[in-house]
Amino acid sequence: MPTYNNHKTLKKVLDGVLEHTQNIIVVNDGSTDTTTEILADFSQIEQIHLSKNEGKGNALKIGFRKAFELSYEFAITIDSDGQHFPGDIPAFLDALQHETTKNVLYIGARNMNQADVPGSSSFGNKFSNFWFWFETGTWLQDTQSGFRLYPLKEIERLKLYTSKFEFEIEVIVKAAWRGTLVKNIPIQISYDDEERVSHFRKGPDFARISVLNTWFVLVAIFWIKPRDLYRRFRKKGFRRFLKEDLLHSSDSPRKKALSIALGVFIGLSPLWGFHTIIVLFLAVLFKLNKVIAFAFSNVSLAPLIPFVLYASLKTGTFITGEELTYTFESIVTNFEFVTHLKTYIIGSLTLSIMGALLFGLLGYFILDLFDRKKMAIHNG
Repeated sequence: MPTYNNHKTLKKVLDGVLEHTQNIIVVNDGSTDTTTEILADFSQIEQIHLSKNEGKGNALKIGFRKAFELSYEFAITIDSDGQHFPGDIPAFLDALQHETTKNVLYIGARNMNQADVPGSSSFGNKFSNFWFWFETGTWLQDTQSGFRLYPLKEIERLKLYTSKFEFEIEVIVKAAWRGTLVKNIPIQISYDDEERVSHFRKGPDFARISVLNTWFVLVAIFWIKPRDLYRRFRKKGFRRFLKEDLLHSSDSPRKKALSIALGVFIGLSPLWGFHTIIVLFLAVLFKLNKVIAFAFSNVSLAPLIPFVLYASLKTGTFITGEELTYTFESIVTNFEFVTHLKTYIIGSLTLSIMGALLFGLLGYFILDLFDRKKMAIHNG
């Protein structure tokens, strides 16, 4: 339990934890209130007193090292500000008992829709959840809760550099990158403004977390994701890797059809120069087939661009009723798109929607038909 100037809630939290275990390590992170006096009444627990405040991350690392020295395999961390309920400690132990692997890190998932949860906390959590998913491929309900269970042997192997609130992001991302299973378990939460004191500074702490996530995104894109792809390639071999990881042959007809629709929509849209980036981003965001979506976005390859532009303008003039005089040849040579930009954009977006619906539905029926035939052959 790291603690810093939480004298209003510290005793209550300690008494609650002692109902479940005597094995407590408190790291007093340079408190200047009555924390030292309060801890004097808890001589039965392990205490580490730091001379000055150096941040929650630093206090957690010191606590982890001490727990590891005392031969513990796991450590549950709980905040001393009264936000967490010590009564949830058995939930972590029960989950661990039924887990298939012991290389697991649990994060207590708070109900962020609870009435007393500040809007800034809810937004910050959603922001953090998104970037954790982007960096690791794992979607969590809560990545910022300090009520956690850590596998100490795995944490000991990590190179951890941060020392303040961003540490709790660094540790779960790096643990996930090394193969630790990171999961949520539901916990209770209390935001009692009269007692609770938070030392999170929205400006500097959010800025540090943003810088850390920016770095992690770059590492994920240029190292972690290629590394994981290469490892799967070596493990599966070329044919199986191509089939399962690139083509995603096990995807359902519905998922493949949606991927086709997405590719066609982006490919026909007026987002020239950004088609590839947008289609891959959306395919990852909506967990669609990236290869199929990218392939069908190439409906606007260079040789086909004049046809796409011509069809977009024809559609736009039909919808707007605007009379334009142009030929297919004039589009390639000297058609003034800027002058008729409104017509073009309306036509292009309409064509994108129609094309996505047509190709998506057609793709679904064809793929579903093949899928049914394959199952019929397989079953006899």
